[in-house]
Amino acid sequence: MATSYNAKEEDGHHSGASSHGAAGVVKSKKPDNTAFKQQRLPAWQPILTAGTVLPAFFVIGLIFIPIGIGLYVSSNNIKEFEIDYTGVDISNPCYSCAKNFSWNSTTPCVCSMNFTLEQPFESNVFMYYGLSNFYQNHRRYVKSRDDSQLNGDQSALKNPSKECEPYRTSDGLPIAPCGAIANSLFNDTLELYHIDSNNTRNTIPLVKKGIAWWTDKHVKFRNPGFIKLNKHLCTNKPVNWRKPVYELDPSDPDNNGFINEDFIVWMRTAALPTFRKLYRIIQKKSNTTPTLPSGKYVLEITYNYPVLSFDGRKRMILSTISWMGGKNPFLGIAYITVGSICFFLGVVLLIIHHKYDTRSNSADIPN
Repeated sequence: MATSYNAKEEDGHHSGASSHGAAGVVKSKKPDNTAFKQQRLPAWQPILTAGTVLPAFFVIGLIFIPIGIGLYVSSNNIKEFEIDYTGVDISNPCYSCAKNFSWNSTTPCVCSMNFTLEQPFESNVFMYYGLSNFYQNHRRYVKSRDDSQLNGDQSALKNPSKECEPYRTSDGLPIAPCGAIANSLFNDTLELYHIDSNNTRNTIPLVKKGIAWWTDKHVKFRNPGFIKLNKHLCTNKPVNWRKPVYELDPSDPDNNGFINEDFIVWMRTAALPTFRKLYRIIQKKSNTTPTLPSGKYVLEITYNYPVLSFDGRKRMILSTISWMGGKNPFLGIAYITVGSICFFLGVVLLIIHHKYDTRSNSADIPN
């Protein structure tokens, strides 16, 4: 049976309703007659042809491959030395410290490790400490801090955030700095000595300032204002700390308390369970002599940080840097891989295009 079409019915206005005088009028669900709602806006869509796709593959390949080679060579030119001082093996000089030391130990344990640098280290050398199997990215661990307290807020000193539990109070006093991150502060002391030809120990000067981000040092972390940073703060030290926050570096007021750079570096949590953090900088003094000449060295460790309880490992890393940062061959390899794949696909598609393209440029296109 045929039916008649009524434009008003499409818009929701029924003829019966108007003829019988209905009280309500059904609102139209039809979108407004605009270019946006009716999808009449001008659009651009690329037409993928052999003449556009093949040059794109070749251009990407020719650009990415040289960049990747440059990044890879630059990364390989960075010198790096790493030594594990966890003390797992009985032959390791730090074995006794690793087995006998715990968080409750009151006497520090000192051990020394000898190593040899086969090649000299030029320019500035950066000393890192590295930890393995330490999950700083755990959700509860990352949240266990009070940024207001770290920023010098006096009210947060007296009443820390509940996110710091169970490291919020101790012996009835608020903990400063509170939280699990601060409580687990890395506190090994590393000292480096060079053994010269006369078998004499020469101390390598280690710079402890300039290792933290500028924004962290001057914006995020501040000591409490109007309060002298001393025992009158009426706070308690973190449970695993041996000394309170106002004794981290009492000889340098610009590196003491919440603005201590070792503390600031630790508070920036790592994304992966195996990580390294900047510990010290060995600055180059002369252009004629290397910063660390090749030869024998001694690393003296004050072993304060037990890691065997969670099957962790500790290491010290010496590294130079380049314009692209530290040693990281992955970026160069990634550029070379992507460039090679694009160039290879370009060659394959070019062969397929020439072999199977049966179109004739002189053929007439039928109407």
